Amino acid sequence: MSFSSDVKTELCRAGLDRPCCARAEAYGALLYGNTFTAREVRLMTENESFAGRLPLLLDRAFDLKFDRLPGEGERKYIFQLTGEEKIHRIIDAFGFDSRQSPVLHINFGLLEEECCRAAFLRGAFLAGGSVTEPAKRYHLELATSHAQASRELLALLADMGRQPGQTIRNGSQVTYFKSSDQIEELLTLMGAPVSAMALMNARAEKELRNGVNRRVNCEAANLDKAVDAAQEQLEAIRRLYRLDRVESLPAALKETIVLRETYPELTLSQLAEEFEPPITKSCLNHRLRKLVELSRS
Repeated sequence: MSFSSDVKTELCRAGLDRPCCARAEAYGALLYGNTFTAREVRLMTENESFAGRLPLLLDRAFDLKFDRLPGEGERKYIFQLTGEEKIHRIIDAFGFDSRQSPVLHINFGLLEEECCRAAFLRGAFLAGGSVTEPAKRYHLELATSHAQASRELLALLADMGRQPGQTIRNGSQVTYFKSSDQIEELLTLMGAPVSAMALMNARAEKELRNGVNRRVNCEAANLDKAVDAAQEQLEAIRRLYRLDRVESLPAALKETIVLRETYPELTLSQLAEEFEPPITKSCLNHRLRKLVELSRS
């Protein structure tokens, strides 16, 4: 299963004990589901856990049953309400006139409590949300065809101290988060702390891996520089031999030539330890630069 599916499965374990929260979750699901009008309610999902939760949610929130339940062999689970009286009862419960479209606004009066806001977001995510695999990238979104509801969701989230982005994709209004911290907080708020922890662990692993890669790349770059420098030093020594100038050099430089030729693979720090007594890296670097300069003069 995908990470998004795992999140939805975890969210469906949340209790439906409080009628106000059940109604708020159903509200989010209806606004972010497939169809919600005065004539029809239709919700479709591929998530088995959400499909099992929907009849319980409708019963707890409105004491209603769906007119159509998923059939055998269907690729998607389809739930439908067409009974006028049932739909009007839902619309009335949300504080709207059943003669008007129920999808134009979010009734903030139903979402005053934090638990109800969390339930609303949970319903919206279950019906119209997705989240990418955290090992790949950080992206959580809620998509709906109802523009006004999407704009008012932004206001609701801003009131909760969150600042998501918003875009339009294939005719749907998409509210999205790209910050791992915000996604972790949102998952926890909606009722998926295990998934939030999985995202946190994935982020820590990614940061550790990136840190290791940076160090390896840095060490590799330093090693390349050291190899290039050693080759330049050895070439300078060979030129000095060809010019027959080695015997006239001071003893310290002669010793440096012998050790550099003996240990061409060592770094400056390692080579400095081979002297008797050992010398500093700075001193050795000065001697080698001197050899290079003499070979060019």
